[in-house]
Amino acid sequence: MSQKPSLDQNTGAKAGINLQSMRAHAGEATAMLKLLGNEDRLMLLCQIALQERTVSELETLTGINQPTLSQQLGILRRKGLVSTRRDGKYIWYQLADERALKLMQVVYQLFCGSIAEMEKP
Repeated sequence: MSQKPSLDQNTGAKAGINLQSMRAHAGEATAMLKLLGNEDRLMLLCQIALQERTVSELETLTGINQPTLSQQLGILRRKGLVSTRRDGKYIWYQLADERALKLMQVVYQLFCGSIAEMEKP
């Protein structure tokens, strides 16, 4: 028989769960999940999580038209999920948030295939 987790006498929460910490970070988690709630942004993050990409590569790989692509990349940049670097006339996009990478690995594993393809060297 498995034991039921014990409840904290003061808070009624399961032992080992820090509700104050959960509450403090719930807003961050909700904001991150809202960003992933847009199909175009999710597609972009899936590609950028695999490797650094240029806008033209992202357009080809995702099929997202340039105006929408630029708009969604701008949102991801402003929210700190992606960052850029310039190399000549190209702007390269990469994931800037380790939490986003971990989340994208789980999303990829659940919905897209092998997580080994997403692991960064």
